[in-house]
Amino acid sequence: MSVAPFGRRTLAVAQRRALGPYVALTAPDPDGPAPEPGQFYMLAAAQRWGGGDDERPFLPRAFSVMRAGPAGLEFLLEVVGPGTARLCELGPGDGLHVVGPLGLGFDPPDEGRRALLCGGGAGIAPLAIWQDALLAAGRPAAALIGFRDGAHARAGVLLANPRVATDDGSTGHHGLVTELLESELDADPDAAIYACGPPAMLEAVRALAARRAVPAQLALEAGMACGFGACFGCVVPLAGGGYARTCVDGPVLDAAALAEVPAA
Repeated sequence: MSVAPFGRRTLAVAQRRALGPYVALTAPDPDGPAPEPGQFYMLAAAQRWGGGDDERPFLPRAFSVMRAGPAGLEFLLEVVGPGTARLCELGPGDGLHVVGPLGLGFDPPDEGRRALLCGGGAGIAPLAIWQDALLAAGRPAAALIGFRDGAHARAGVLLANPRVATDDGSTGHHGLVTELLESELDADPDAAIYACGPPAMLEAVRALAARRAVPAQLALEAGMACGFGACFGCVVPLAGGGYARTCVDGPVLDAAALAEVPAA
């Protein structure tokens, strides 16, 4: 597990590119450890953070790392509130505060099982770095990704040879990405599922994996105040009772260990 150095670092954004409604930011991190697929960072803009309406945004925002290489760390962002709006405004030369890498990432599938990567919306981000790692190791890794429409589906270029589903049918399969997952399991049940996306999608994947007795690892999305397990604001219920903290016990958790994936 890669462990974050103490304190936050300020990186300079090197590249900003639009992928439909999404924004991909790249920032070199020469002094930080290399993240593992599935780990995340707490991000905040270095300027005008805490100075908007009602002094929002105040707390940093958690984002899974999408890729990490010679160009730097890459993150996939979408505007959903004041924090993400400010981050999406950043461009080359702007400062980006980061804390990370944090949390626990993905474990490789057992020998003989192929990886099925199932992502929804901006949740495709950690699957991109995980697919890179699996393919580099010579392991098959099929990508199934879902979006609300064709504009959002432009982000599909981030993964290799994905099967795409859209809610409105404008690109790929007309329906849910979990329908693609079921068809893949019908054809080859000897698989291991890796999923990230909205809570409703992850709950559907968790239930499907339980019915099919297929191992699954879920990268959970949750609002976080600290990222270090201190605030207990990102807990999820466990099947055996009690709770797990998404930030330190996850964000990647075994689907079978969860009672459910709570709605956002």
